[in-house]
Amino acid sequence: MRRITIWLLSTVAALVLLFSYKTSTMGAGGESSAIASGTESAGVSTDSGTTDDSTGSSSSGGSSSGNGTVTGSVAQTRWGPVQVRITVSNGKITDVTAVQVPDNNHRDQEINDYAVPILQQEALDAQSVQIDTVSGATVTSDGYRESLQSAIDAAHLK
Repeated sequence: MRRITIWLLSTVAALVLLFSYKTSTMGAGGESSAIASGTESAGVSTDSGTTDDSTGSSSSGGSSSGNGTVTGSVAQTRWGPVQVRITVSNGKITDVTAVQVPDNNHRDQEINDYAVPILQQEALDAQSVQIDTVSGATVTSDGYRESLQSAIDAAHLK
């Protein structure tokens, strides 16, 4: 009977340790560095646009065929922040740039070096957030779509 009790307690202790193990090497603050030069908050930079950085919202003041760049809001993912910037010309997305992606360790960098160019090309081809998730980069893909949607909304595109 004593052996069974010891075995049961050690099994429970092992399970508790297993389920409490943290697999991420990301710090508690969720820090991430920017890919592009500098980190920006969500905002719009258009010919006739305005930006309200204090609330993170933005407006372009122009029609849906405006020109300029729009930075989407930061999508907080479990591996870190994701943020994109779009360039709009004549109502079409002409460029998508990842401003921030998780890059706290070598594996994050490998995944995003592979996934971000695919996401960029898909967004340019689709001209919307209706893009496929990149296999192996599901969390980044979800964050990319979220930030892209906020940039598209701020640019008043369909």
